[in-house]
Amino acid sequence: MTTLTDLQGTYTIDPAHSRLGFVARHAMVTKVRGSFTEFEGAARTETGLENAAIELTAQVASIDTRNADRDGHLRTNDFFDAERFPTIEFRSTDVTAADDDTLRVTGDLTLKGVTKPVTIDFEYGGQARDPYGNERIGFDGATTIDRSDFGITFNAALETGGVLVSDKIRLEFEVSAVKNA
Repeated sequence: MTTLTDLQGTYTIDPAHSRLGFVARHAMVTKVRGSFTEFEGAARTETGLENAAIELTAQVASIDTRNADRDGHLRTNDFFDAERFPTIEFRSTDVTAADDDTLRVTGDLTLKGVTKPVTIDFEYGGQARDPYGNERIGFDGATTIDRSDFGITFNAALETGGVLVSDKIRLEFEVSAVKNA
């Protein structure tokens, strides 16, 4: 089996086979899931995925929670302010192997013009050659952020206590990447 230290070159995220998503608590009783449908990214390395340079850019306007009214509200200044801040960006600052199957990626996440460090553990799903001759690698990862740290503070108090939208947001990454020729 190919290990994290065996992988070399440039790998480009395949958005048709990947998902960049999030989960937020709504009304303190349920979870709302969403994703960004337009994004791109790559990992570049000469010595295995440890120490790779990883970057990701998502288009805020592509947010999709399966509810057009909610998506429209999320694009406003109450949340992402897509007109002034059209992208969400991530740039790695440190990439290490936490173990044989886990890549620990620390980097700068920029949301709504605010940049903060985050760490994401990615489970290595493996490597395969697809029917078209492309070498693919897969990773799944997640982390939790406080949206207020990024200036996203809109909320409403509930009569029963609590708030409409949780501050803690789970970011989820399901990545299929193709090695560049």
